[in-house]
Amino acid sequence: MTVPVINPTTGEKLQDSPVLDAVAQEATLVRAREAYSSWKHTSYAQRAEVLKAVAAKLRENVETLAPLMTLEMGKPIKEARGEVIKAAWCAEHYAEQAESYLSNLTLESDASHSYVQYLPLGTVLGILPWNAPFWLAFRFCAPALMAGNTCLMKHDLHVPASAQAIADLFEQVGAPVGIMQNMPMDNAAIESVIRDPRVQAVSLTGSEKAGGAVAAIAGSEIKPVVLELGGSDPCIVLADADLEKAADTITLSRIINAGQSCIAAKRIIVEASIYDQLLEMLKERLARLKLGDPAEDATDVGPMARDDLRQNLHRQVTETVAAGARCLLGGEVPEGAGFFYPVTLLADVKPGMTAAVEETFGPVAVVMKAADADEAIALANDSRYGLAAGVWTERSRGEQLARRLEVGQVAVNGIVKTDPRLPSGGIKRSGLGRELGPQGIHEFVNAQQIWLG
Repeated sequence: MTVPVINPTTGEKLQDSPVLDAVAQEATLVRAREAYSSWKHTSYAQRAEVLKAVAAKLRENVETLAPLMTLEMGKPIKEARGEVIKAAWCAEHYAEQAESYLSNLTLESDASHSYVQYLPLGTVLGILPWNAPFWLAFRFCAPALMAGNTCLMKHDLHVPASAQAIADLFEQVGAPVGIMQNMPMDNAAIESVIRDPRVQAVSLTGSEKAGGAVAAIAGSEIKPVVLELGGSDPCIVLADADLEKAADTITLSRIINAGQSCIAAKRIIVEASIYDQLLEMLKERLARLKLGDPAEDATDVGPMARDDLRQNLHRQVTETVAAGARCLLGGEVPEGAGFFYPVTLLADVKPGMTAAVEETFGPVAVVMKAADADEAIALANDSRYGLAAGVWTERSRGEQLARRLEVGQVAVNGIVKTDPRLPSGGIKRSGLGRELGPQGIHEFVNAQQIWLG
């Protein structure tokens, strides 16, 4: 079985995405287990040497790696370069910080000495999406490898060249064979790998539906999972906000990667007294963005990754407009080649409308009106998702409001982003567990208690 890989800029076929057959899958699992038997005994310094070498390769090869994402999933080249650099930063961060993150924790008890030590679990399977191929791969593998685990990367079949390039980096630096392997599989094969006793844990970044399926399988095998799923992230703008900075930041957040980001500002909830003013500011900024060939540095917004995703986004827009929202920009599928969708601004969106309920994974900004901060919080929490949120107001007030938001991450007067130093993840239907920061590396370790008499 193969999946056709389509260039989203032209609509032309690039290749058929290969998958491993049963024999190759077994060989991959064997290598991962054999590698673990020795990798778990290496020192933090030895593991860090590998991760730092991979990071150096990423930095040296930005101009060959970044275009893979532009070609396969339409990421604007200037964003793709930044993603490769960010992946390198993640590898470097865990190479430098893993030992302190996993240092023994002394706890007082009736023992002469008692403490917790953090040991690796085994082989971890990472199931990854197409929207940030390099960043999400290293967000998964860097902490897992530094903790002493080995990694299997089941990447999205629509980005096969990116996936293979990531695995090749480890081979190029002479990493121990089997510690990080590309394992292209169709969805039908994933269950057997999760259930395989040589796989000890699963990390998935993807849709709510995929997360539920993987969690059910892993749960039946009593295996830990980390799930980073969808989001309908609110961004609250109150009357005392710096509106210029808020408008600039919201515009950037909404259109990164053509809006195909879980943590983008999707529902912009604006206090009534400044609603019209901010709406006009957003319209002006969004209208200036250049939609076009992602290989050109001047392009701000490239195509969507697949036509089915574009058609679903357009359905969400048309249903929302039909329900009474105003479309101030965009909203029409353009003619011509490629999977482009214009930057779209929907105003007067009300609770219950499609774009307020579903995750809009594309360049569509949804603006809602709130009478005051209390109503803004209520609207923000009126979602089955709980990934991240933004708040624009006086800082100490924003800090207090953040406690009332049912999300895993809040940015006050700034852009919601992922950072290797800080934990990221959601609640409700947005997932469970955390990635990144000290919390991320603790997800896939054995917190072993030691009691000494």
